[in-house]
Amino acid sequence: MLRTAPATRLNELDLNQGKLVRLHRLLFEHGPGNGTLLLLPIDQGLEHGPVDFFPNPDSADPEFQFRLAAEGGFSGIALHIGLAQKYMRKYAGRVPLVLKINGKTTIPNDDQAFSPLTASVEDAVRLGADAIGYTLYVGSAMQGEDLAQLSAVREEAERFGMPLIVWSYPRGADIEEKGGRDALYAIDYAARVACEMGADVVKLNFPKLGSAKSPAQPAPYDGLKLSLREAVEKIVSSAGRTLVLFSGGSKLDDEDLLEKATMAMECGATGLIFGRNLWQRDFDNGMEISKRMHEVLGRFGD
Repeated sequence: MLRTAPATRLNELDLNQGKLVRLHRLLFEHGPGNGTLLLLPIDQGLEHGPVDFFPNPDSADPEFQFRLAAEGGFSGIALHIGLAQKYMRKYAGRVPLVLKINGKTTIPNDDQAFSPLTASVEDAVRLGADAIGYTLYVGSAMQGEDLAQLSAVREEAERFGMPLIVWSYPRGADIEEKGGRDALYAIDYAARVACEMGADVVKLNFPKLGSAKSPAQPAPYDGLKLSLREAVEKIVSSAGRTLVLFSGGSKLDDEDLLEKATMAMECGATGLIFGRNLWQRDFDNGMEISKRMHEVLGRFGD
């Protein structure tokens, strides 16, 4: 299957040796192993609360996700420091670690969305991580503090040779007045901000094309008549020389999930970061979907 847009390649990035080594492990030594990424996140326990584990009670035990990541051939697992320290040792060297180093709960209002640091780049090195994850809320009233915190993290990541993956999420009242967090304007802006702030990899959501009830997006986005595929290509282009991962979001049926995955890759993404769509299923079904994800990613990459 041919891409409709080119993907950024590792050899195109001006990175220090530590980052190159760690990204090479994620891209070529684990997961599909062809220069694409398939990450399994389990940061939702902090970010969303235990509610996400109700569809599959077995998934409340992180052993479920670690086993799925190991047996399902994932490039890595993304989680917060407590789970890394308590559950990672059994899988050390078998499942690459992406350590999330900031986070928050869903309890406060998103108008003030901000994730304080919960760990450090040095923690990631100590735990053997191959990348760190940082959540940035673009458009939040706390954006100034967020950008300053990310800047300091980026400097530390550069010093330790640790790849930086930015979860770039539009949030806040100003975003909601400009089309909403899922609008093309918001996600396209979030992609560009991650590139401008020095992310090596950016995690983005798929846009939702507006309806008549949606708030108007700023010009010229309000006049664009793009298909979903064209909108995704636009977002990937705005990320520039930043590797792009698309999120699966809330659970979809099998065919919708695979269609979304295929579209992301055709539009120039480097890979996928699907969590609830995998571990909210029972283990056998999660393994089957993981296998089908490998088949999608196997059509792309180097």
